[in-house]
Amino acid sequence: MTASFAPFGLWWLAPLLLAVVLLLLEGAAVRERALRGFWFGFGMFTTGTYWLYISVHDFGGVMPPIAVVICGALILLMAAYLAAWAYLSGLVSAGQPVGQFLAVMPASWVGVEWLRGWLFSGFPWLSLGYGQIDGPLAAWAPVLGVHGVSLLVVLGAGALALLLVGSRRSRIAGLSVLAGGALLTAVLTGREWTVPAGAPLEVALVQGGISQDRKWLLEELETTKALFRNLTLELDKADLIIWPEAAIPALAHEEEEYLRGLSELMKARQQELVLGILTFDFGTGEFRNSLLTLGGSTGVYHKRHLVPFGEYFPVPDFVRNVLRLMNLPYTDITPGLDGQRPLLVRGVALAPSICYEDAFGTELRDFLPEAGLLINVSNDGWFGDSIAPHQHLQMARFRALESGRFMLRSTNTGITAVIDPAGIVIRQGAQFKAVVVSATVQPRQGATPWIRFGNGPVLALSSLLLLAAAAPIRHLVTRRSR
Repeated sequence: MTASFAPFGLWWLAPLLLAVVLLLLEGAAVRERALRGFWFGFGMFTTGTYWLYISVHDFGGVMPPIAVVICGALILLMAAYLAAWAYLSGLVSAGQPVGQFLAVMPASWVGVEWLRGWLFSGFPWLSLGYGQIDGPLAAWAPVLGVHGVSLLVVLGAGALALLLVGSRRSRIAGLSVLAGGALLTAVLTGREWTVPAGAPLEVALVQGGISQDRKWLLEELETTKALFRNLTLELDKADLIIWPEAAIPALAHEEEEYLRGLSELMKARQQELVLGILTFDFGTGEFRNSLLTLGGSTGVYHKRHLVPFGEYFPVPDFVRNVLRLMNLPYTDITPGLDGQRPLLVRGVALAPSICYEDAFGTELRDFLPEAGLLINVSNDGWFGDSIAPHQHLQMARFRALESGRFMLRSTNTGITAVIDPAGIVIRQGAQFKAVVVSATVQPRQGATPWIRFGNGPVLALSSLLLLAAAAPIRHLVTRRSR
Protein backbone atom coordinates (compact mmCIF):
# COMPACT_ATOMS: atom_id res chain seq x y z
CA MET A 1 0.00 0.00 0.00
CA THR A 2 2.89 2.36 0.71
CA ALA A 3 3.88 2.07 -2.96
CA SER A 4 0.59 3.70 -3.96
CA PHE A 5 1.87 6.98 -2.44
CA ALA A 6 4.79 9.21 -3.43
CA PRO A 7 7.54 8.81 -4.43
CA PHE A 8 6.46 5.52 -6.01
CA GLY A 9 3.14 6.80 -7.38
CA LEU A 10 1.55 3.41 -8.14
CA TRP A 11 -1.92 4.81 -7.45
CA TRP A 12 -3.69 1.86 -9.10
CA LEU A 13 -2.34 -0.48 -6.43
CA ALA A 14 -4.60 0.95 -3.72
CA PRO A 15 -7.98 -0.40 -4.95
CA LEU A 16 -6.44 -3.74 -5.96
CA LEU A 17 -4.79 -4.29 -2.58
CA LEU A 18 -7.86 -3.14 -0.68
CA ALA A 19 -9.99 -5.59 -2.65
CA VAL A 20 -7.74 -8.35 -1.29
CA VAL A 21 -8.07 -6.94 2.24
CA LEU A 22 -11.86 -6.85 1.96
CA LEU A 23 -11.91 -10.48 0.83
CA LEU A 24 -9.66 -11.47 3.74
CA LEU A 25 -12.06 -9.79 6.16
CA GLU A 26 -15.24 -11.19 4.64
CA GLY A 27 -16.66 -14.07 6.61
CA ALA A 28 -14.17 -13.78 9.47
CA ALA A 29 -15.33 -13.48 13.08
CA VAL A 30 -15.45 -9.91 14.36
CA ARG A 31 -12.38 -10.29 16.58
CA GLU A 32 -10.44 -11.96 13.80
CA ARG A 33 -11.38 -9.09 11.50
CA ALA A 34 -9.95 -6.64 14.01
CA LEU A 35 -6.70 -8.60 14.22
CA ARG A 36 -6.31 -8.73 10.44
CA GLY A 37 -7.11 -5.04 10.13
CA PHE A 38 -4.52 -4.28 12.80
CA TRP A 39 -1.72 -6.18 11.05
CA PHE A 40 -2.61 -4.59 7.74
CA GLY A 41 -2.34 -1.15 9.36
CA PHE A 42 0.86 -2.11 11.16
CA GLY A 43 2.54 -3.04 7.89
CA MET A 44 1.20 0.00 6.08
CA PHE A 45 2.34 2.55 8.66
CA THR A 46 5.64 0.84 9.46
CA THR A 47 6.71 0.97 5.82
CA GLY A 48 5.01 4.29 5.11
CA THR A 49 6.26 6.26 8.12
CA TYR A 50 9.60 4.61 8.94
CA TRP A 51 11.15 8.06 8.50
CA LEU A 52 9.84 9.03 11.92
CA TYR A 53 12.87 7.24 13.34
CA ILE A 54 15.15 9.47 11.26
CA SER A 55 13.48 12.57 12.72
CA VAL A 56 13.50 11.34 16.32
CA HIS A 57 16.89 9.62 16.44
CA ASP A 58 19.14 10.96 13.69
CA PHE A 59 18.18 14.63 14.06
CA GLY A 60 16.31 14.69 17.39
CA GLY A 61 19.17 13.04 19.25
CA VAL A 62 16.93 10.59 21.10
CA MET A 63 18.60 7.31 22.13
CA PRO A 64 17.68 4.35 19.86
CA PRO A 65 15.55 2.41 22.41
CA ILE A 66 13.51 5.50 23.27
CA ALA A 67 13.22 6.47 19.60
CA VAL A 68 11.91 3.00 18.77
CA VAL A 69 9.32 3.26 21.57
CA ILE A 70 8.15 6.70 20.39
CA CYS A 71 7.87 5.67 16.73
CA GLY A 72 6.39 2.29 17.60
CA ALA A 73 3.71 3.89 19.77
CA LEU A 74 2.53 6.06 16.88
CA ILE A 75 2.55 3.12 14.47
CA LEU A 76 0.55 1.01 16.94
CA LEU A 77 -1.97 3.82 17.34
CA MET A 78 -2.38 4.17 13.57
CA ALA A 79 -2.76 0.37 13.24
CA ALA A 80 -5.41 0.47 15.96
CA TYR A 81 -7.49 2.79 13.77
CA LEU A 82 -7.57 0.18 11.01
CA ALA A 83 -8.33 -2.53 13.57
CA ALA A 84 -11.30 -0.41 14.61
CA TRP A 85 -12.33 -0.07 10.95
CA ALA A 86 -12.30 -3.83 10.43
CA TYR A 87 -14.02 -4.51 13.76
CA LEU A 88 -16.79 -1.92 13.51
CA SER A 89 -17.57 -2.70 9.90
CA GLY A 90 -18.04 -6.31 10.95
CA LEU A 91 -20.70 -5.25 13.45
CA VAL A 92 -22.74 -3.46 10.77
CA SER A 93 -23.48 -6.30 8.41
CA ALA A 94 -26.55 -8.22 7.36
CA GLY A 95 -24.49 -10.97 5.77
CA GLN A 96 -24.85 -9.43 2.33
CA PRO A 97 -21.57 -8.85 0.45
CA VAL A 98 -23.10 -6.01 -1.57
CA GLY A 99 -23.96 -4.00 1.53
CA GLN A 100 -20.65 -4.85 3.19
CA PHE A 101 -18.39 -4.05 0.21
CA LEU A 102 -20.28 -1.11 -1.29
CA ALA A 103 -21.55 0.63 1.83
CA VAL A 104 -20.21 -0.49 5.20
CA MET A 105 -16.51 -0.86 4.40
CA PRO A 106 -16.11 2.37 2.37
CA ALA A 107 -18.18 4.47 4.79
CA SER A 108 -16.49 3.17 7.94
CA TRP A 109 -13.06 3.68 6.35
CA VAL A 110 -13.88 7.35 5.80
CA GLY A 111 -15.09 7.71 9.38
CA VAL A 112 -11.90 6.23 10.81
CA GLU A 113 -9.63 8.15 8.43
CA TRP A 114 -11.38 11.42 9.24
CA LEU A 115 -11.13 10.67 12.97
CA ARG A 116 -7.38 10.04 12.91
CA GLY A 117 -6.95 13.30 11.02
CA TRP A 118 -7.86 15.35 14.11
CA LEU A 119 -8.09 13.17 17.24
CA PHE A 120 -5.08 13.57 19.59
CA SER A 121 -3.87 16.48 17.41
CA GLY A 122 -4.30 14.35 14.28
CA PHE A 123 -1.99 12.45 11.95
CA PRO A 124 -3.49 12.50 8.43
CA TRP A 125 -0.43 10.97 6.77
CA LEU A 126 -1.22 8.15 4.30
CA SER A 127 -4.87 9.08 3.86
CA LEU A 128 -5.80 7.00 0.83
CA GLY A 129 -6.93 9.91 -1.31
CA TYR A 130 -3.47 11.49 -1.42
CA GLY A 131 -2.11 8.56 -3.37
CA GLN A 132 -4.64 9.23 -6.15
CA ILE A 133 -3.30 12.69 -7.07
CA ASP A 134 -1.98 11.36 -10.41
CA GLY A 135 -4.89 9.00 -11.08
CA PRO A 136 -8.33 9.62 -12.58
CA LEU A 137 -10.01 9.96 -9.17
CA ALA A 138 -8.08 13.20 -8.63
CA ALA A 139 -10.93 14.87 -10.55
CA TRP A 140 -13.04 14.43 -7.40
CA ALA A 141 -10.63 16.31 -5.11
CA PRO A 142 -12.17 19.78 -5.68
CA VAL A 143 -15.62 18.27 -5.08
CA LEU A 144 -15.22 15.94 -2.10
CA GLY A 145 -11.70 16.53 -0.78
CA VAL A 146 -9.21 13.89 0.25
CA HIS A 147 -11.67 11.83 2.31
CA GLY A 148 -14.11 11.77 -0.58
CA VAL A 149 -11.42 10.37 -2.85
CA SER A 150 -10.59 7.80 -0.15
CA LEU A 151 -14.26 6.79 -0.12
CA LEU A 152 -14.17 6.23 -3.87
CA VAL A 153 -10.99 4.13 -3.62
CA VAL A 154 -12.55 1.77 -1.06
CA LEU A 155 -15.81 1.75 -3.01
CA GLY A 156 -13.91 0.71 -6.13
CA ALA A 157 -12.12 -1.98 -4.13
CA GLY A 158 -15.46 -3.29 -2.94
CA ALA A 159 -16.78 -3.41 -6.50
CA LEU A 160 -13.68 -5.35 -7.60
CA ALA A 161 -14.15 -7.79 -4.73
CA LEU A 162 -17.75 -8.41 -5.79
CA LEU A 163 -16.63 -9.15 -9.35
CA LEU A 164 -14.33 -11.84 -7.96
CA VAL A 165 -16.53 -13.63 -5.44
CA GLY A 166 -20.06 -12.30 -5.66
CA SER A 167 -23.20 -13.86 -7.03
CA ARG A 168 -24.47 -12.89 -10.45
CA ARG A 169 -26.56 -10.10 -8.92
CA SER A 170 -23.60 -8.94 -6.80
CA ARG A 171 -21.34 -8.84 -9.85
CA ILE A 172 -23.88 -6.70 -11.67
CA ALA A 173 -23.94 -4.31 -8.71
CA GLY A 174 -20.14 -4.13 -8.65
CA LEU A 175 -19.93 -3.56 -12.39
CA SER A 176 -22.60 -0.86 -12.19
CA VAL A 177 -20.63 0.99 -9.51
CA LEU A 178 -17.45 0.86 -11.58
CA ALA A 179 -19.21 1.98 -14.75
CA GLY A 180 -21.12 4.77 -13.02
CA GLY A 181 -18.00 5.97 -11.23
CA ALA A 182 -16.02 6.00 -14.48
CA LEU A 183 -18.74 8.02 -16.21
CA LEU A 184 -18.98 10.64 -13.46
CA THR A 185 -15.19 10.86 -13.24
CA ALA A 186 -15.00 11.51 -16.97
CA VAL A 187 -17.54 14.33 -16.60
CA LEU A 188 -15.47 15.98 -13.84
CA THR A 189 -12.05 15.49 -15.44
CA GLY A 190 -10.51 18.72 -16.70
CA ARG A 191 -13.14 20.98 -15.16
CA GLU A 192 -11.87 24.29 -13.74
CA TRP A 193 -13.67 25.52 -10.63
CA THR A 194 -11.86 28.85 -10.23
CA VAL A 195 -10.97 31.76 -12.53
CA PRO A 196 -7.99 34.15 -12.84
CA ALA A 197 -8.06 37.24 -10.64
CA GLY A 198 -5.79 40.24 -11.24
CA ALA A 199 -2.34 40.35 -12.76
CA PRO A 200 0.12 37.44 -12.66
CA LEU A 201 3.00 37.54 -10.18
CA GLU A 202 6.64 36.66 -10.65
CA VAL A 203 7.56 34.51 -7.65
CA ALA A 204 10.87 33.12 -6.39
CA LEU A 205 11.18 30.44 -3.71
CA VAL A 206 14.56 30.38 -1.96
CA GLN A 207 15.92 27.06 -0.66
CA GLY A 208 19.02 27.26 1.52
CA GLY A 209 19.95 23.57 1.35
CA ILE A 210 21.34 23.63 4.91
CA SER A 211 21.20 20.19 6.54
CA GLN A 212 19.30 19.83 9.78
CA ASP A 213 22.39 18.79 11.77
CA ARG A 214 24.08 22.09 10.82
CA LYS A 215 21.15 24.48 10.70
CA TRP A 216 20.96 25.49 14.38
CA LEU A 217 24.70 25.60 15.11
CA LEU A 218 25.64 29.08 16.33
CA GLU A 219 28.70 29.20 14.09
CA GLU A 220 26.48 28.71 11.04
CA LEU A 221 24.17 31.67 11.73
CA GLU A 222 26.08 34.37 9.88
CA THR A 223 26.74 32.03 6.94
CA THR A 224 23.03 31.24 6.73
CA LYS A 225 22.03 34.90 6.86
CA ALA A 226 24.50 35.76 4.12
CA LEU A 227 23.37 32.85 1.95
CA PHE A 228 19.71 33.85 1.97
CA ARG A 229 20.47 37.54 1.49
CA ASN A 230 22.86 36.92 -1.40
CA LEU A 231 20.41 34.61 -3.18
CA THR A 232 17.72 37.24 -2.73
CA LEU A 233 19.89 40.06 -4.10
CA GLU A 234 19.97 38.21 -7.42
CA LEU A 235 16.16 38.20 -7.67
CA ASP A 236 15.53 41.75 -8.80
CA LYS A 237 12.73 40.70 -11.20
CA ALA A 238 10.57 38.82 -8.68
CA ASP A 239 7.41 40.41 -7.28
CA LEU A 240 7.20 37.96 -4.38
CA ILE A 241 10.10 36.12 -2.71
CA ILE A 242 9.48 33.36 -0.15
CA TRP A 243 12.00 31.92 2.31
CA PRO A 244 11.30 28.65 4.15
CA GLU A 245 10.28 27.83 7.72
CA ALA A 246 12.70 29.25 10.32
CA ALA A 247 14.95 30.29 7.44
CA ILE A 248 16.99 32.37 9.88
CA PRO A 249 17.75 30.12 12.90
CA ALA A 250 17.29 32.83 15.52
CA LEU A 251 14.54 34.82 17.21
CA ALA A 252 13.17 37.77 15.25
CA HIS A 253 14.00 40.35 17.94
CA GLU A 254 17.62 39.15 17.90
CA GLU A 255 17.87 39.96 14.20
CA GLU A 256 16.04 43.30 14.06
CA GLU A 257 18.83 45.06 12.18
CA TYR A 258 19.09 42.25 9.62
CA LEU A 259 15.32 42.18 9.09
CA ARG A 260 15.17 45.98 8.84
CA GLY A 261 17.79 45.90 6.12
CA LEU A 262 15.79 43.30 4.20
CA SER A 263 12.62 45.35 4.51
CA GLU A 264 14.36 48.48 3.18
CA LEU A 265 15.81 46.46 0.30
CA MET A 266 12.37 45.12 -0.60
CA LYS A 267 10.81 48.59 -0.49
CA ALA A 268 13.54 50.06 -2.66
CA ARG A 269 13.09 47.32 -5.26
CA GLN A 270 9.26 47.28 -4.93
CA GLN A 271 9.28 43.65 -3.93
CA GLU A 272 7.68 41.60 -1.17
CA LEU A 273 9.44 39.04 1.03
CA VAL A 274 7.75 36.36 3.13
CA LEU A 275 10.08 34.54 5.52
CA GLY A 276 9.83 32.05 8.34
CA ILE A 277 11.39 32.83 11.71
CA LEU A 278 10.74 32.17 15.41
CA THR A 279 9.24 35.05 17.39
CA PHE A 280 9.09 35.81 21.11
CA ASP A 281 6.37 37.73 22.94
CA PHE A 282 7.97 39.67 25.81
CA GLY A 283 4.56 40.33 27.33
CA THR A 284 3.62 36.68 27.74
CA GLY A 285 7.00 34.97 27.49
CA GLU A 286 5.71 32.80 24.62
CA PHE A 287 7.61 31.50 21.59
CA ARG A 288 5.87 31.14 18.22
CA ASN A 289 6.70 29.69 14.83
CA SER A 290 5.92 32.59 12.51
CA LEU A 291 5.79 33.99 9.01
CA LEU A 292 6.67 37.66 8.44
CA THR A 293 6.09 39.82 5.38
CA LEU A 294 8.64 42.55 4.62
CA GLY A 295 8.48 45.27 1.99
CA GLY A 296 5.50 47.34 0.94
CA SER A 297 3.24 45.16 3.10
CA THR A 298 3.88 44.09 6.67
CA GLY A 299 2.08 41.20 8.25
CA VAL A 300 2.56 38.19 10.48
CA TYR A 301 1.13 34.69 10.73
CA HIS A 302 1.70 32.39 13.70
CA LYS A 303 1.55 28.64 13.17
CA ARG A 304 -1.65 27.20 14.64
CA HIS A 305 -1.28 23.42 14.33
CA LEU A 306 1.87 22.40 16.18
CA VAL A 307 3.74 19.09 15.99
CA PRO A 308 3.44 17.01 19.20
CA PHE A 309 6.84 16.21 20.71
CA GLY A 310 8.41 18.48 18.11
CA GLU A 311 6.99 21.90 18.97
CA TYR A 312 5.13 21.12 22.17
CA PHE A 313 5.36 18.37 24.74
CA PRO A 314 2.11 16.99 26.22
CA VAL A 315 3.99 15.41 29.16
CA PRO A 316 4.19 15.93 32.95
CA ASP A 317 6.80 18.28 34.39
CA PHE A 318 9.06 15.46 35.57
CA VAL A 319 9.35 14.22 31.96
CA ARG A 320 10.31 17.74 30.87
CA ASN A 321 13.04 17.69 33.51
CA VAL A 322 14.36 14.42 32.07
CA LEU A 323 14.35 15.93 28.57
CA ARG A 324 16.21 18.98 29.86
CA LEU A 325 18.85 16.85 31.59
CA MET A 326 19.31 14.87 28.36
CA ASN A 327 19.88 18.16 26.49
CA LEU A 328 16.72 17.58 24.43
CA PRO A 329 14.06 20.20 23.56
CA TYR A 330 11.52 20.60 26.35
CA THR A 331 10.00 24.10 25.94
CA ASP A 332 6.62 24.49 24.24
CA ILE A 333 5.99 26.75 21.31
CA THR A 334 2.64 28.53 21.65
CA PRO A 335 0.12 27.98 18.83
CA GLY A 336 -1.23 30.98 16.98
CA LEU A 337 -4.84 31.97 17.45
CA ASP A 338 -7.65 30.92 15.16
CA GLY A 339 -9.20 33.67 13.07
CA GLN A 340 -5.91 35.05 11.72
CA ARG A 341 -6.21 36.94 8.47
CA PRO A 342 -4.51 35.99 5.18
CA LEU A 343 -1.19 37.68 4.46
CA LEU A 344 -1.56 40.49 1.94
CA VAL A 345 1.07 41.22 -0.74
CA ARG A 346 0.56 43.44 -3.78
CA GLY A 347 -3.17 43.31 -3.15
CA VAL A 348 -3.23 39.51 -3.27
CA ALA A 349 -4.34 37.56 -0.20
CA LEU A 350 -2.13 34.57 0.63
CA ALA A 351 -3.37 31.53 2.57
CA PRO A 352 -0.38 30.71 4.81
CA SER A 353 0.67 27.38 6.30
CA ILE A 354 3.82 26.32 8.11
CA CYS A 355 5.28 22.81 7.91
CA TYR A 356 2.71 20.04 8.10
CA GLU A 357 -0.22 22.46 8.47
CA ASP A 358 -0.76 21.84 4.76
CA ALA A 359 -1.71 18.25 5.68
CA PHE A 360 -4.88 19.64 7.30
CA GLY A 361 -7.07 20.88 4.48
CA THR A 362 -9.84 22.19 6.71
CA GLU A 363 -7.41 24.66 8.28
CA LEU A 364 -6.43 26.14 4.92
CA ARG A 365 -10.17 26.52 4.21
CA ASP A 366 -10.20 29.20 6.93
CA PHE A 367 -8.49 31.56 4.44
CA LEU A 368 -10.64 30.62 1.44
CA PRO A 369 -12.13 31.70 -0.87
CA GLU A 370 -10.63 35.11 0.04
CA ALA A 371 -7.03 34.04 -0.64
CA GLY A 372 -5.87 33.95 -4.25
CA LEU A 373 -2.73 31.88 -3.63
CA LEU A 374 -1.60 29.22 -1.16
CA ILE A 375 1.85 29.32 0.40
CA ASN A 376 3.61 26.75 2.55
CA VAL A 377 7.00 27.07 4.21
CA SER A 378 8.51 23.93 5.64
CA ASN A 379 11.62 22.25 6.96
CA ASP A 380 11.67 18.69 5.64
CA GLY A 381 15.33 18.43 6.56
CA TRP A 382 14.08 16.51 9.63
CA PHE A 383 13.27 13.57 7.34
CA GLY A 384 16.65 13.18 5.66
CA ASP A 385 16.79 11.48 2.29
CA SER A 386 13.63 9.43 2.88
CA ILE A 387 10.21 9.14 1.28
CA ALA A 388 8.69 11.69 3.70
CA PRO A 389 9.49 14.89 1.71
CA HIS A 390 7.88 13.30 -1.35
CA GLN A 391 4.78 12.35 0.64
CA HIS A 392 4.62 15.88 2.04
CA LEU A 393 4.85 17.38 -1.44
CA GLN A 394 2.05 15.07 -2.55
CA MET A 395 -0.23 16.48 0.17
CA ALA A 396 0.65 20.03 -0.85
CA ARG A 397 -0.30 19.14 -4.41
CA PHE A 398 -3.65 17.91 -3.15
CA ARG A 399 -4.30 21.20 -1.35
CA ALA A 400 -3.75 23.08 -4.63
CA LEU A 401 -6.15 20.76 -6.44
CA GLU A 402 -8.82 20.94 -3.72
CA SER A 403 -8.80 24.74 -3.72
CA GLY A 404 -8.16 25.42 -7.42
CA ARG A 405 -5.20 27.66 -6.60
CA PHE A 406 -1.44 27.78 -7.05
CA MET A 407 0.56 26.46 -4.11
CA LEU A 408 3.98 28.08 -3.50
CA ARG A 409 6.07 25.74 -1.36
CA SER A 410 9.43 26.87 0.00
CA THR A 411 11.47 24.40 2.07
CA ASN A 412 14.88 24.38 3.74
CA THR A 413 16.31 21.31 2.00
CA GLY A 414 13.57 20.34 -0.48
CA ILE A 415 11.26 19.66 -2.04
CA THR A 416 10.69 23.31 -3.00
CA ALA A 417 8.07 23.54 -5.75
CA VAL A 418 5.47 25.62 -7.55
CA ILE A 419 2.22 23.69 -7.98
CA ASP A 420 -0.54 24.76 -10.34
CA PRO A 421 -4.32 24.67 -9.59
CA ALA A 422 -4.56 21.20 -11.16
CA GLY A 423 -2.11 19.86 -8.58
CA ILE A 424 0.72 19.55 -11.10
CA VAL A 425 4.28 20.55 -10.17
CA ILE A 426 5.40 23.08 -12.79
CA ARG A 427 8.73 24.01 -11.15
CA GLN A 428 10.78 22.00 -8.67
CA GLY A 429 14.19 22.40 -7.05
CA ALA A 430 16.76 19.70 -6.37
CA GLN A 431 16.94 18.44 -2.80
CA PHE A 432 19.77 19.30 -0.40
CA LYS A 433 21.10 22.15 -2.54
CA ALA A 434 20.91 25.93 -2.38
CA VAL A 435 18.52 26.74 -5.23
CA VAL A 436 15.92 29.27 -6.28
CA VAL A 437 12.69 28.08 -7.90
CA SER A 438 11.07 30.81 -10.02
CA ALA A 439 7.78 30.89 -11.91
CA THR A 440 4.95 33.11 -13.07
CA VAL A 441 1.74 32.40 -11.16
CA GLN A 442 -1.81 33.61 -11.58
CA PRO A 443 -3.92 34.39 -8.50
CA ARG A 444 -7.36 32.77 -8.66
CA GLN A 445 -10.79 33.50 -7.27
CA GLY A 446 -13.91 31.45 -6.77
CA ALA A 447 -14.81 28.47 -4.62
CA THR A 448 -14.65 24.78 -5.43
CA PRO A 449 -17.42 22.63 -3.88
CA TRP A 450 -14.89 21.47 -1.30
CA ILE A 451 -14.10 25.08 -0.31
CA ARG A 452 -17.81 25.75 0.12
CA PHE A 453 -18.80 22.65 2.05
CA GLY A 454 -15.60 21.02 3.33
CA ASN A 455 -15.90 17.45 4.59
CA GLY A 456 -19.62 17.80 5.35
CA PRO A 457 -20.95 16.11 2.18
CA VAL A 458 -18.66 13.06 2.33
CA LEU A 459 -19.31 12.54 6.04
CA ALA A 460 -23.06 12.83 5.45
CA LEU A 461 -22.85 10.39 2.52
CA SER A 462 -20.88 7.92 4.64
CA SER A 463 -23.47 8.17 7.41
CA LEU A 464 -26.28 7.51 4.95
CA LEU A 465 -24.47 4.45 3.57
CA LEU A 466 -24.06 3.04 7.07
CA LEU A 467 -27.70 3.68 7.90
CA ALA A 468 -28.83 2.03 4.68
CA ALA A 469 -26.63 -1.01 5.33
CA ALA A 470 -27.85 -1.29 8.91
CA ALA A 471 -31.52 -1.23 7.89
CA PRO A 472 -31.71 -4.99 7.10
CA ILE A 473 -30.17 -5.72 10.52
CA ARG A 474 -32.78 -3.61 12.29
CA HIS A 475 -35.50 -5.31 10.28
CA LEU A 476 -34.16 -8.75 11.18
CA VAL A 477 -33.89 -7.90 14.89
CA THR A 478 -37.44 -6.53 14.88
CA ARG A 479 -38.82 -9.71 13.28
CA ARG A 480 -37.03 -11.95 15.77
CA SER A 481 -38.23 -9.88 18.74
CA ARG A 482 -41.80 -10.49 17.65
